[in-house]
Amino acid sequence: MIIEKVVTNINQLSKDELNGRHQEKVFLESADLVKRIQRVKTDHGRELGIRLKENRELKAGDILYMDDHNMIVIDVLVDDLLIIRPRNIHEMGTVAHQLGNRHLPAQFEADEMLIQYDYLVEELLRDLDVPFNREERKVTQAFRHIGHSHGA
Repeated sequence: MIIEKVVTNINQLSKDELNGRHQEKVFLESADLVKRIQRVKTDHGRELGIRLKENRELKAGDILYMDDHNMIVIDVLVDDLLIIRPRNIHEMGTVAHQLGNRHLPAQFEADEMLIQYDYLVEELLRDLDVPFNREERKVTQAFRHIGHSHGA
């Protein structure tokens, strides 16, 4: 089966629309969410080709296929993350500046900054005395590097 578009996201469906439908899952690493063309396998062993016509990224909960009885849904594997919780704007600015200098992508959830685990950043956060935890957690979207060059 070739998937060319995302039907909808599971979060957009009502309980009635979900009720009675069997969910087959495709587990992806967060980095694979940006790939418009890829070969995947569901948790039931079904092989799918994804070739999205529109220029969009996949997200956790995206439904690739749905009929009256079944659906195939994207799920994301856990990432090894540093969860940073600055106590004030000064700590936030310092951390953001340091991570920006390293060109590390970050995501934000509520008052937390999430980055993929890096032992050098872990050491930096300890040196700066900024609160953080290392956790395995699912993210809903891929960590995106923003293109940038220092040259003129």
